[in-house]
Amino acid sequence: MAARIIQEQIHKCGYKTDGDVCELYLGRRGLRDVCELSRFRLLKYLWLNHNKISKVNFLGSNFRLTELYLNSNELCDITGSLKHLSSLQTLMLHDNHLTDLQGTVKELRGMTDLRVLNLFHNPLGQDPCYRHTVIHHLPSVQLLDREYVTQKEREEAFRLFNPQRTAVIQSLGFGRRTDSVISSRAAAARASTGPRSYRNRVFTSNTHSNDGFTLDDKILLRGYQRSIMQFTLFDWNKIPVSKLVRLEEKPMDAPQLITVTFR
Repeated sequence: MAARIIQEQIHKCGYKTDGDVCELYLGRRGLRDVCELSRFRLLKYLWLNHNKISKVNFLGSNFRLTELYLNSNELCDITGSLKHLSSLQTLMLHDNHLTDLQGTVKELRGMTDLRVLNLFHNPLGQDPCYRHTVIHHLPSVQLLDREYVTQKEREEAFRLFNPQRTAVIQSLGFGRRTDSVISSRAAAARASTGPRSYRNRVFTSNTHSNDGFTLDDKILLRGYQRSIMQFTLFDWNKIPVSKLVRLEEKPMDAPQLITVTFR
């Protein structure tokens, strides 16, 4: 049935060869299965919405797809079926039966050009961290479930999934020593792993330890620890008032600058 419908579409659009096909509309046809579409190497736009499709196993070589409409079907799992479509910019998966939020975002993580994504009306949307999870794992998405992703949401997602780095940044921003963050983390590690194990996990600048800090965290910490803040200001106590300037006959000394350096 699917093969016949595809041939009808090709004929209707006037395509002469499979290599000419760049878009196919197969929506609202009651399809349960779709034949392999790899022969359409230049396919970029594909509509399969409002069918009864339960598996996506027919896009093995359609690497040029940029828009894919799979909404309103019977999909329960997309693991292993879409991750190779790295050119996708628009993906519609709403109105399905997807339940695995982590598995879904893992499948889509390699789509660095993905801008528009719909996942609403799926069971996975009931997760309390649903939107923040998608925003964190798919940073290229700009329009999620018909709502633009805001900078505030990105910051909240960062704080939610990077609590340790957030603590470091906040400690620097509010003038606390970064050592206090390391010390609190080290104390927790000492309490949970014991003294012997803890000595092997101490964060030092000269060794590579497996203490839970990523390389970026360590670079960030060391950079801030070595940073210098410097302020330069006038010594206003030695600046003469305007009346004194007019009355004094001798030339005034140049204003004295005071430089304060913080490490």
